[in-house]
Amino acid sequence: METALRDDRGTVLPPVKRSLLSAPSRSDSAFRAVSYTAGATTVGIMLAVGLFLSVRAGNALSVSGISFLFEQRWSPETHQFGIAAVLFGTITIAVIAMCVGVPLAIGTALLLSEIVPGRMRSALVSLVDLMAAVPSVIYGLWGLFFLQENVIPVSEWISTYFGWIPFLSATDSTGHHLTEASSYTSSAFIAGIVVGLMVVPTQTSVMREAFSQAPVGEREAALALGSTRWGMIRTVVLPFGRGGIIGGTMLGLGRALGETIAVYLIISPIFTINWHVLTTGTNSVSALIALRYGEASEFGLSALMAAGLVLFIITLIVNFTASSIVARSRSGAETG
Repeated sequence: METALRDDRGTVLPPVKRSLLSAPSRSDSAFRAVSYTAGATTVGIMLAVGLFLSVRAGNALSVSGISFLFEQRWSPETHQFGIAAVLFGTITIAVIAMCVGVPLAIGTALLLSEIVPGRMRSALVSLVDLMAAVPSVIYGLWGLFFLQENVIPVSEWISTYFGWIPFLSATDSTGHHLTEASSYTSSAFIAGIVVGLMVVPTQTSVMREAFSQAPVGEREAALALGSTRWGMIRTVVLPFGRGGIIGGTMLGLGRALGETIAVYLIISPIFTINWHVLTTGTNSVSALIALRYGEASEFGLSALMAAGLVLFIITLIVNFTASSIVARSRSGAETG
């Protein structure tokens, strides 16, 4: 922007460009410095963790090579070790957790954002958020001593009527159907239910935020055209919150993949791939580390670090993908 200036005699002076940018105040500069420092520190810590795991896992990975991802046995002392079985168990438990947690989270988020009146809503939101603060060991103990005995009949019923689905069958080595209650304890199914309930508060928070941002005008238009409340939710709220549903699901998946104590308390660790999710025996990477860390040799500790590195990479991929989807949903990019 140019401004014409004149001196005392009325002579027009050359135009001078005036900047529209104001000098940052001290508070702005301090805030910017603190923000950059916090962001750089977070990224630095993440990179340091990855570098630490990579260095400590180098000895084991140099011995096992690519077979580390495909070997089921875990015997670092004999150089026969891998995470195929524990990685399969980790993914199995996480998938079951998502099957349990996602429907509950969607229903709870819709209840809080669309149905419950204002005064009660704030109390229920606080209650759901407080569930995320419950220690995982409490969930594990609850699942071990209370939930397990109540889930066993459900597992038996599922295996009886849906046993024709391979991974839901419960048979012994001779092909006979298992009827003993002890055959259904400490299973991936029970661990998945507990982990699924643990991730519900996190998923609900993300989904509720996405649902609450659905445009009021579109809500009222749907109702004015004669739509029922469910019809309005189905045609307006759910499409608008699609990004939040996907993002919340993946954030919960990242939590489920890394859950340790609750899984460790419930499962019966094995080092073979168990395709029957209802029967006893499974494992996870985090539970393996917790189980073997105290007694591991120097080489065994390197093998555990290698397992942790794989889990670290998988979790990072899931969380980064979820963050990207959630960011897009907040800007309304997922509407349509």
